[in-house]
Amino acid sequence: MSYVAAVCGKGAEVNQVKEQLLQSNPVLEAFGNAKTVRNDNSSRFGKYMDIEFDFKGDPLGGVISNYLLEKSRVVKQPRGERNFHVFYQLLSGASEELLNELKLERDFSRYNYLSLDSAKVNGVDDAANFRTVRNAMQIVGFMDHEVESVLEVVAAVLKLGNIEFKPESRVNGLDESKIKDKNELKEICELTGIDQSVLERAFSFRTVEAKQEKVSTTLNVAQAYYARDALAKNLYSRLFSWLVNRINESIKAQTKVRKKVMGVLDIYGFEIFEDNSFEQFIINYCNEKLQQIFIELTLKEEQEEYIREDIEWTHIEYFNNAIICDLIENNTNGILAMLDEECLRPGTVTDETFLEKLNQVCATHQHFESRMSKCSRFLNDTSLPHSCFRIQHYAGKVLYQVEGFVDKNNDLLYRDLSQAMWKAGHALIKSLFPEGNPAKINLKRPPTAGSQFKASVATLMKNLQTKNPNYIRCIKPNDKKAAHIFNEGLVCHQVRYLGLLENVRVRRAGYAFRQAYEPCLERYKMLCKQTWPHWKGPARAGVEVLFNELEIPVEEYSFGRSKIFIRNPRTLFKLEDLRKQRLEDLATLIQKIYRGWKCRTHFLLMRKSQIVIAAWYRRYAQQKRYQQIKSSTLVIQSYIRGWKARKILRELKHQKRCEEAATTIAAYWHGTQARRELKRLKEEARRKHAVAVIWAYWLGLKVRREYRKFFRANAGKKIYEFTLQRIVQKYFLEMKNKVPSLSPIDKNWPSRPYLFLDSTHKELKRIFHLWRCKKYRDQFTDQQKLIYEEKLEASELFKDKKALYPSSVGQPFQGPYLEINKNPKYKKLKDAIEEKIIIAEVVNKINRANGKSTSRIFLLTNNNLLLADQKSGQIKSEVPLVDVTKVSMSSQNDGFFAVHLKEGSEAASKGDFLFSSDHLIEMATKLYRTTLSQTKQKLSIEISDEFLVQFRQDKVCVKFIQGNQKNGSVPTCKRKNNRLLEVAVP
Repeated sequence: MSYVAAVCGKGAEVNQVKEQLLQSNPVLEAFGNAKTVRNDNSSRFGKYMDIEFDFKGDPLGGVISNYLLEKSRVVKQPRGERNFHVFYQLLSGASEELLNELKLERDFSRYNYLSLDSAKVNGVDDAANFRTVRNAMQIVGFMDHEVESVLEVVAAVLKLGNIEFKPESRVNGLDESKIKDKNELKEICELTGIDQSVLERAFSFRTVEAKQEKVSTTLNVAQAYYARDALAKNLYSRLFSWLVNRINESIKAQTKVRKKVMGVLDIYGFEIFEDNSFEQFIINYCNEKLQQIFIELTLKEEQEEYIREDIEWTHIEYFNNAIICDLIENNTNGILAMLDEECLRPGTVTDETFLEKLNQVCATHQHFESRMSKCSRFLNDTSLPHSCFRIQHYAGKVLYQVEGFVDKNNDLLYRDLSQAMWKAGHALIKSLFPEGNPAKINLKRPPTAGSQFKASVATLMKNLQTKNPNYIRCIKPNDKKAAHIFNEGLVCHQVRYLGLLENVRVRRAGYAFRQAYEPCLERYKMLCKQTWPHWKGPARAGVEVLFNELEIPVEEYSFGRSKIFIRNPRTLFKLEDLRKQRLEDLATLIQKIYRGWKCRTHFLLMRKSQIVIAAWYRRYAQQKRYQQIKSSTLVIQSYIRGWKARKILRELKHQKRCEEAATTIAAYWHGTQARRELKRLKEEARRKHAVAVIWAYWLGLKVRREYRKFFRANAGKKIYEFTLQRIVQKYFLEMKNKVPSLSPIDKNWPSRPYLFLDSTHKELKRIFHLWRCKKYRDQFTDQQKLIYEEKLEASELFKDKKALYPSSVGQPFQGPYLEINKNPKYKKLKDAIEEKIIIAEVVNKINRANGKSTSRIFLLTNNNLLLADQKSGQIKSEVPLVDVTKVSMSSQNDGFFAVHLKEGSEAASKGDFLFSSDHLIEMATKLYRTTLSQTKQKLSIEISDEFLVQFRQDKVCVKFIQGNQKNGSVPTCKRKNNRLLEVAVP
């Protein structure tokens, strides 16, 4: 994978795909690999990955298939081996906070599923690997909640191993199992979201369903441990399959373009341990099938091809393991078929009955050995125990212990456990057990593990046969997992059982390269003049001409029916070198021809351009010369026309001057005559005017003499009145321009210009103010008039008396703050009140006993004062307004006020009321106005820092003091003794 990532192209999208493909390995290795006696990082599952590439060779994505996870390792590990890596990585690398969330401890010895003799591996840092795995899961595309869910399932599997059972006898004599310590069970249920009683019953009872019947039986201790281990194995196995599917969702190719596929098969090798069980049998069966593919695609197919092509060939013998594959997978007498038949057989089924059946059916098979078979040659073989059988695989003889074959092949998980898992509140666990859904109960027996693996291997073999395989054989140099040690016997054994000797002999005796005639001729035809560029005859004849022309020795190649075979790779390398040199020569030729064509094309283009430019230039030059001639002609014409026009003008001017001279002389004469007549007329008029002026002066003199007698008596009074009238007129005209705005709060007024107008100035200011106030009031609606009347009333009652009053001036009085008519919560309260609600507000009613407050709804109507419960809307108290005698409050900045009731009235049985409200000024004002309107009597408003309140039979003094509040700026009320209630105001 690293090599593929290194040689592929680069780019943001390509790098992301490569990184996801690479980082899928650490995730799968953590959950699917474990330490064995031969390998510290052994794959305990088979993996086949299809990597998809585009036409450029860049990876587009991939698909992973997994085969036979060794889930028995979850509950039991051989000596010297470990459980899967993820358990140790989680306990070593997780933070303390994460371990607490998962209810885990860091000590390995606390968990029964973890072997302690090999918990630590030299050179392996589990903590660092855990961080690598979490980072890889993020890169692959796991969401945070998915990673958390996976770790919770892993923790649940670990804690399942700590559940222990004890026997308990029932009344009917049957044994029943009980859980010793339920603390582990409780923590598992908290992790998975399962009801504890449901999971506890699933570990103690088993329900068997037939068509119409359901039978519940108790589980003994052994069966309970089996159920616990089966649940742990299935939970981990299904989690691993979910991880593979989740990774496939992230790394699958997103585009639908045509793509090429490269498959990479990484599967467990042949295993021969001291104790070999069902898992090793299945693994070795898979390796037998892979060896059969190897034989068919390398040894058998290659030799058959030589015969098919009529190539002279000496057959090389090799071992064909098809007989071993048939022993295992034959549908009638195969070991897997008999194991399935034994698992499905009614009656008592054990591993011993399965071995007896093998001894009956396979006793005569040459690759099967058993001491209990009819074959007498193994009766005295002490290396073959009675409870075992041995198979001669292609890699050697393997001794299998029959114990556990039937149970592991059944892979049975009780339906009660499946249904308990499906009921989990954990979304991931619920999705892992779809068969637990009661609505989808399937009474059909699930397929066995052997049949499932056999079908998976068949699919894998079918897929491999469609590919062009390349084999990577790993040779193990020693069994000590150490460097620089070479065990010759071990290496020779591996070379023999892998069939490498036969493969080398076939390759050395055969031909290294073969190719059909048509592609061979197409590839190398440029090396011969007769075949280049086109060969018109048969392809084989063209190849013969080509090889004869190149003088290749006859022993280096052979002609088959449809292919040519080349023996030595050096011959092929020589052909490739010649082809490479010839391609370079052809490239040079192509370049030469192309450059010549390009230059000729450029020359023709330049020549054509030169012709076009010359034509355009000639046209331009002729146009410019024509314009010059035309311009010169116009200039000459204009000069001639000008000379002729000026000549005619001079003649006309001379003629006109002669005519104008006579006219001028006549005009001067007529002017002289007119001036003389005008001078005469002016002199005559001057004489007449002098007479008129003298007469006017004489009449004026006479009038003044008569008027002077009358004027001396009233002149001062007339002048004074006239002057005063002018000053007043000027004053009013200036006031007209300087009059202030019509706002009633505008106090600007022009200064008086004269002292004697002072009273007039003040009166005019008063009249103007009254006029503009009237204009302002005329704009009010009835509702606004009411609000301002209430504000005016509040000003008269509280201004300069209550410190809270200034802050209430700017707040409008709304009255019903609670919209009781619109709120369905107070429908019952609305139906109980028939009068108009003047004010509806939530207040704090002070408890008479301890000074603590309770929320109440304060309602004021035309005739009554009501208190109701805030939550239910039920009316607690109803007081007629005629029984309200006084309202008391402090002079400080608080919202406390007391409502005093008439002594002896029904409402005063429990005493007066003490409230606290954020709208004190408004409530007191409305209560005052409503009481005055209904009773025609003014309600007494007492403002004092100390006043008495009647509580039942006692009179309590309410005292207001200044103090530092712990809860900010909110006043607090505290009952000091039976006679004093103290209110601390900030």
